[in-house]
Amino acid sequence: MSKPAELLNRIYAAGLPSVEDLEEVLSWQGRVELGELFVFADKVRKDFCGDGVILRGIIEFSNFCDRECFYCGLNKNNRRLERYRMDKDELSNAIEYLVSCNIKTVVLQSGDGKWLDTLWLKEVIENIKSRFDMAITLSVGERSADDYRVWRQAGADRYLLKIETSDEGLYSSMHPKMDFKQRLACLGVLQNLGYQVGSGNIVGLSGQTLKTIARDIIFFKRGNFDMIGIGPFIPHQDTEFAGQPKGDAQLSLKTIALTRIVTKNTHIPATTALGSLDKDYRLDGLKCGANVLMPNFTPQPYRKLYEIYPQKRCVSEPVGSCRSCMDGIAKDLGRFIDYSKADSFKLTGDRYV
Repeated sequence: MSKPAELLNRIYAAGLPSVEDLEEVLSWQGRVELGELFVFADKVRKDFCGDGVILRGIIEFSNFCDRECFYCGLNKNNRRLERYRMDKDELSNAIEYLVSCNIKTVVLQSGDGKWLDTLWLKEVIENIKSRFDMAITLSVGERSADDYRVWRQAGADRYLLKIETSDEGLYSSMHPKMDFKQRLACLGVLQNLGYQVGSGNIVGLSGQTLKTIARDIIFFKRGNFDMIGIGPFIPHQDTEFAGQPKGDAQLSLKTIALTRIVTKNTHIPATTALGSLDKDYRLDGLKCGANVLMPNFTPQPYRKLYEIYPQKRCVSEPVGSCRSCMDGIAKDLGRFIDYSKADSFKLTGDRYV
């Protein structure tokens, strides 16, 4: 057995791998080593998640945000961004179209802040659940336990709240007026309320090291999250991090692969950010551990205004065009599109059957 294979098997077999082992793999540059890593991760994906490529349809219903995150184009200090909020009719029409494309999960995403009325979103959730047999994922940031409870009781199934980095110092340096411990507390509340919970990180942040990323992966394992989103940092010209270098695609892929090997059955998307670099790396992501794609169903003209980062993929195409693109990606891999709700394997069993 080669040395890379021995190390990968040790990481796979460990209940909790060492930071040093993960850091060593993250440092690999050789074609042979990386080939072994990606093939190993893809086999773990196949063993635990099967060959289905799961679709989650995203609707970005507002770009208002009260936060000042240094990496995000939606931050409230970006005065150049035209803000929008979809009304209930617009949102209902977008969901109807998503359903017509046979997608069984909608991700309702917006900026973070008190501008979002708890009862308004509760009514949206109840309306969806009364009309359609589909799963609802929310991604609207930090809220009170009461808000999370209201939405869960209304029928919300899942919640995505990325940590972005598990390093408290790094987190604090780029999240003014936010509290790392509060972020952790929100994740705990969501899990206790019975949500399927997603987290994730950004690869390539200023001040981040390979050790930082290794600790992120251990954080994902300890958190036992149902989904983990990993994407490269892409600088936005109207943020504090304008001018910073982009995150490295290869390092993002290594992070995806190791996260798959360590967490085994967690849903991992090939993120839109991964597809928005010098080329579309989503296919590469699906080859090294990812098993989810997230087509964008935000209607025009709003889609181009949800600018977390510039040159975001699929902002000018007609609504629904992403679906045919997803079919093509799956066929190129010799895999198939999974049109089910695709609940967490942590609920349905520890692996694909």
